[in-house]
Amino acid sequence: MDTNEHSNTQADVTADKPKVLIADDDKFLLDMYAMKFCEKGFQVVPASGGEEALEALRVGGDTFRALLLDLVMPGMDGFTLLKTLREEKLSPSCKVIVLSNLGEPTDVEKAKKYAIDGYIIKASATPSEVVEKVQKIIGK
Repeated sequence: MDTNEHSNTQADVTADKPKVLIADDDKFLLDMYAMKFCEKGFQVVPASGGEEALEALRVGGDTFRALLLDLVMPGMDGFTLLKTLREEKLSPSCKVIVLSNLGEPTDVEKAKKYAIDGYIIKASATPSEVVEKVQKIIGK
């Protein structure tokens, strides 16, 4: 195999990996989820808050298969991110999954108004279970 073949193969491998955007202001959790998704063959784009996630969505176009977002973040919170995402019609084929410790029915209902595809309560799911649930939602 010559070097060109190898580099093309490497690019193809990256292109085949589903791209996931994870927005969470907790760096430890962000790194842990990123590691778990990478282990399962995902390409991960981490965002440390709502503004960073919004910028990634605006720049990345419709390349993300899933967006996982926390609702409680400083600056732009998850609800504002959801509202902006829907108003600007960003990444329409991206599955939107809330990953938060807000588990009150009112919080869940408020998030569902933004046509989310899933709602996972952090405290009741291990990182591996989160990856499994996302895989089911995106059909991987």
